[in-house]
Amino acid sequence: MAATTSFATSVPSASSSLSKTLKSDSKSSSLNLGFLSSKAFEPLRARVLPPCDNVGGTGSALAARMVSTPLIKTPVPLDFETSIFKKEKVSLAGHDEYIVRGGRDLFHFLPDAFKGIKQIGVIGWGSQGPAQAQNLRDSLVEAKSDIVVKVGLRKGSKSFAEARAAGFTEETGTLGDIYETISSSDLVMLLISDSAQADNYEKIFSHMKPNSILGLSHGFLLGHLQSFGLDFPKNISVIAVCPKGMGPSVRRLYVQGKEINGAGINSSFAVHQDVDGRATDVALGWSVALGSPFTFATTLEQEYKSDIFGERGILLGAVHGIVECLFRRYTEHGMSEELAYKNTVESITGIISKTISTQGMLAVYNAFSEEEKKEFETAYSASFYPCMDILYECYEDVASGSEIRSVVLAGRRFYEKDGLPAFPMGKIDQTRMWKVGEKVRSVRPPGDLGPLYPFTAGVYVALMMAQIEILRKKGHSYSEIINESVIESVDSLNPFMHARGVSFMVDNCSTTARLGSRKWAPRFDYIITQQALVAVDNGVPINRDLISNFLSDPVHGAIEVCAQLRPTVDISVPPDADFVRPELRQSSN
Repeated sequence: MAATTSFATSVPSASSSLSKTLKSDSKSSSLNLGFLSSKAFEPLRARVLPPCDNVGGTGSALAARMVSTPLIKTPVPLDFETSIFKKEKVSLAGHDEYIVRGGRDLFHFLPDAFKGIKQIGVIGWGSQGPAQAQNLRDSLVEAKSDIVVKVGLRKGSKSFAEARAAGFTEETGTLGDIYETISSSDLVMLLISDSAQADNYEKIFSHMKPNSILGLSHGFLLGHLQSFGLDFPKNISVIAVCPKGMGPSVRRLYVQGKEINGAGINSSFAVHQDVDGRATDVALGWSVALGSPFTFATTLEQEYKSDIFGERGILLGAVHGIVECLFRRYTEHGMSEELAYKNTVESITGIISKTISTQGMLAVYNAFSEEEKKEFETAYSASFYPCMDILYECYEDVASGSEIRSVVLAGRRFYEKDGLPAFPMGKIDQTRMWKVGEKVRSVRPPGDLGPLYPFTAGVYVALMMAQIEILRKKGHSYSEIINESVIESVDSLNPFMHARGVSFMVDNCSTTARLGSRKWAPRFDYIITQQALVAVDNGVPINRDLISNFLSDPVHGAIEVCAQLRPTVDISVPPDADFVRPELRQSSN
C-alpha cells in the first residue's frame, strides 16, 4: 500500500503516522502555548457551500444548509461576590469572566466558608458520591474542622459495604439512612441518579430543614421541575458545584494531587436560591474542598444544558460513534484490525488528547506534514457540518426538556412494570472492535500514546469545534464551553477509554451520561458514514473557509488561558484501577 495514497480513494498507509509522536520543545514548559494567537479573530460562521454536481445532495454542503444557526449570542456576565475567597478576572476570547483558583493552601478557609454547617449529608454512592464524600471529609480533616460528612443511602443498598470500606460507618455517625441523613444535615448534597431525583424530589424536599442548603452536582432536577412549571421550595438555598469529570476522576486526581497543590478537576458553580446570604461562599468552599484547580460561575439552567448535551457529544456519545465508524472504515479499506484500532481509539485517547491538553488543537494540526495536513483538512471539512447537524439537534432536545424526559422514562424501564420485562442498560464493549482493543492493550508498551493519524484527527477536531460552536451560539461562557468540550474530554474521560476501552469510560459516569452515550453514539456513527465519508469518496473539495476559520478561531487563545490554570499533573488510570465503580474493578485489558 503506497504511503502517499490519498484517503479520498483508499486508506493511506500509516508508515509515517503510525510511529509519529510530537516532540517537546526543549525551550518550553508543558504549559507554554505561545503558538496560539491572542488576537481577536472573526467568529467562525456556518457557511453554505455551492452545490457540487458529484455528491448527489449529500455531505457537508447539505449539512451546512441544514444547520445554519443564528449569530453568536454574547455570554451573560456571571459576576459574584465572595467574602472568603479571592475572585480573579480572566479574559477569554475578549470576554471577561470571573473564577476562583483552588489549592490545598486554601483549606484553612473552609470552616469560614461553611459557617453554620455542622453536618454535610452526601446522598448517594454512584459516580460522584464516593469521590465527593471522601474528598470533602479529607479536606475538612486537613482544615481541622469538626464538620461531619455523613453518607446517606437507601435501606438495603449494596453500597453500604462500599461506603464502610471507604471509612464511613454507622458507629461514627457518618453513614445512615437517606432520609434520616437529609433531615439532620445543614448541607444536603444530592448525588443520587437524575431519574431517582425526578421520582423522589417531593419526599426529599419534605425532609429538608428550613434554611438548609440543597447542593446539586448537575442541573438536571431544575430542568425536570421546569417541565412541570415547578421550582424548588422557597425556604431552602439551592446551589450547585459541578465537577467537569466523572466521579472516579475527581477522586483520582485529588489523591494524586496531594503532592501537587491545586491538582484536581475543574468545577462550575451556581447559586439558584440564597435564603440567607451564605450560598456563594458555601458553594465555593465545596468546590475548593473537592480539589478543583479553578471554579467558574454558571447558572443551573446553563449547566444542565451544556452538561447533558456535552455527554451526548464529544465527551462520550459522539467520540464512541466516530471511533466505531472509523474502525469499520479503515478495516473495510484493507487496514489490519490492530492498526485500525490504534489509528482510531489509541490515536484519540493518546497522543491527540495529550497534545490538545497541553498545547491545544492547533498543535495537532501543526504536527503534520503538508501531505498529512491535506488529509486532516479533508476529514475536517467533510465532518464538521454533519457533526454540527446532530449536535444542534441534541442541544435543542436537551433545552426543550425532551432529553430529560427520555432519561426519566429510561430509568423506569430498568424495572418490570405494566407486564413488561425490565430493560437495564446493556454492554457496549462486546463487539469485535473492542476485543481487538483488548489485544492491542495487552502488548502496548508503558507510556505509548499511539499514532498521530491525520484523518482520525481531522474528524475528532471537527467534532470538537462543532460542539464549541453550538455552545457559543447558544450563549454559554467560554469557561463552560472549554471545560465541556475540551478539558473534560481530553483530561478526564479519554484516559479511561485509553486504559480499558469504551465501557470503562462511559460506565464510570452517571446514569444520565451512560444512557445518553448509548442513545446518541449510533447517530454520530450513522451521519459520519452516510454524509462525511460519502463526501470524501465523492471527492468533494475541501471547504477552505472552514479550515481558515478553524486556524484563526478565538477559542484557541481562550484554551491557552485555561491551560495555564491547569495543574501540571495528568490523571493516571491503570487497567486494574481500584478507584472506579465496583462492578468495573477487575484486572483486565
